[in-house]
Amino acid sequence: MILTCLRKIASAAGWIAIGAVWFPTLAFAQTPSGDLAARMKDPNQWPMAARDYANTRYSELDQINTSNASQLQLAWTFSVGADRGQEAAPIIVDGMMYVVGPYDGPYPNRVFALDATTGELRWSYAPRPEPAAKGVACCDVVNRGLAFDQGKIFLNTLDNHTVAIDAKSGKELWHTKLGEINRGETITMAPVVVRGKVLVGNSGGEMGVRGWITALDADTGAIKWRAYSTGPDSDVLISDDFKPFYDNLKGKDLGVTSWPADRWQVGGGTVWGWISYDPELNLIYYGTANPSPWNANQRSGDNLWSTAIFARDPDTGRAKWAYQINPHDLFDHDEINENVLVDLEINGAMRKVLIHPGRNGYMYVIDRATGEVLSADAYDHVNSYKGVDRKTGKIIPNDDKTPLLGQTINDICPAAPGAKDWQPSAWSPRTKLLYVPHQHLCMNFKATEVGYIAGTPFVGASVDMYAGPGGYRGEFMAWDPVAKKKVWEIHENLPVWTGALVTAGDVTFYGTMDRLFKAVDARNGNVLWQFRAGSGFIGQPVTYRGSDGQQYVAILSGVGGWPGVVANAEVDPRVRNGALGFAGATQDLPFYTAGGSELLVFKLGPGAAANAARPAPQDNSNAQPR
Repeated sequence: MILTCLRKIASAAGWIAIGAVWFPTLAFAQTPSGDLAARMKDPNQWPMAARDYANTRYSELDQINTSNASQLQLAWTFSVGADRGQEAAPIIVDGMMYVVGPYDGPYPNRVFALDATTGELRWSYAPRPEPAAKGVACCDVVNRGLAFDQGKIFLNTLDNHTVAIDAKSGKELWHTKLGEINRGETITMAPVVVRGKVLVGNSGGEMGVRGWITALDADTGAIKWRAYSTGPDSDVLISDDFKPFYDNLKGKDLGVTSWPADRWQVGGGTVWGWISYDPELNLIYYGTANPSPWNANQRSGDNLWSTAIFARDPDTGRAKWAYQINPHDLFDHDEINENVLVDLEINGAMRKVLIHPGRNGYMYVIDRATGEVLSADAYDHVNSYKGVDRKTGKIIPNDDKTPLLGQTINDICPAAPGAKDWQPSAWSPRTKLLYVPHQHLCMNFKATEVGYIAGTPFVGASVDMYAGPGGYRGEFMAWDPVAKKKVWEIHENLPVWTGALVTAGDVTFYGTMDRLFKAVDARNGNVLWQFRAGSGFIGQPVTYRGSDGQQYVAILSGVGGWPGVVANAEVDPRVRNGALGFAGATQDLPFYTAGGSELLVFKLGPGAAANAARPAPQDNSNAQPR
């Protein structure tokens, strides 16, 4: 049931702002209010988590480059006050930085407005959400960032509210309730604003939640449309103009008939990842998560429309095409990962494509107008599948790895988090490479019977994860989508769980769970600079220009998320199948780091920006050319 709760009865609803605190502000040169598209074109700003609708996470700034990145130094810091997983991307609009904390501490999901150049606090906003939401969050109480448009900051809270805040004053403008924690629903994704609508998806596939994406009116908070990931066509918003490329995806009410009776109602397919938008085609793109439960023996069929990519009209929500990546998913291989929109020359012709680094270990290049798979190539060690059939679009399973009820199937690669999870990649139009942070894990998997009880875990599996071949657990690599191969790679001891950033200075940035933030030469993978922080990194680096003309790079430090709960929460690392199996893969993480809550902002040292001819430092990385 859709529940809308506007501010006029906020106190009765038990969910109100405890107040916004704000301070005098300085004047900055500003883009005309509300022009989000113009801000995306302004390299001085970073107006949304992905920086732009194409999800490139690329900046035209080049003051920091390969000749001087070694001279980066800490400019200022700020604590968000809750030592849990810090996955949010700061956003920078008109000289202000807006950042949100996780759902913990005295003020869960608190929003801060800071002077982006000096770090001075301008205002903060703190909702008073429902504490019980922490009990149904699958994989830490993270938040992946804020959105901006028309002078408003948009926040998703873990307890299923979307909030609009005045960007100048920090005052709440409206809030809308979108889901129910007693059903296991939460929200962790960063909202995206398209054509006056705030797009939001839910989390909770491990609780048997039915996935959806919802569009809210950015001015009022009213729900304009909602599209479910399972169920009849009328709920999925599939009509006569739905034109999937592959024949097996054509038919009526496949979101019902591809499931056992009524299982679609608790079938997962949540929408907790990234949303892209092509203004020319007027289509949004996003992926859906795993079907519920993990035990596939309890849900025969392809389980549509879980683990799928949808293309939808943002005005109506109606689906234009869809492609299911993992029919009848066996291994919790969500496909909520980013879809990076680029134009590539393929076989002598320019194609409008999306690049999707699949959780299943394959790098997909898909025609974004039609949904045709143009290529799908393994970018990590994969033995759970045998490839992708280009004629049918279907992945080819390895029957030897199929989970059987009550039996432990060993050496399944990639593990449940996939070869890559939510952590977003970055695309450089200069190098024409995709920079991909990801994990390198395998697992043992035992399927067990499970019953559905609303608001409780609905998994049906016991998992033990460990390092993949070679003994390393993470990798940062550059991928050429036309040549369909890695160009270089850096192996890391622990999973690489941060997002990536790349700039016109040919520098790409990422962080490690053992507390290192790194700047890397985008062309060859040489490490140019690194900084050891107080806690491990799982956040998203961003860059912008301050009012002083200097280029800054910012990232939150604070280990956590699914792989990091053994270091910041009460999870016993000796229990290998704890944290849905990730405890086995990161048992040693508490040795390297504990939780943190610090925003770190860097810039070049005095005189470094003018010294562009300075030679790059010698390679001190383990980057391996391919």
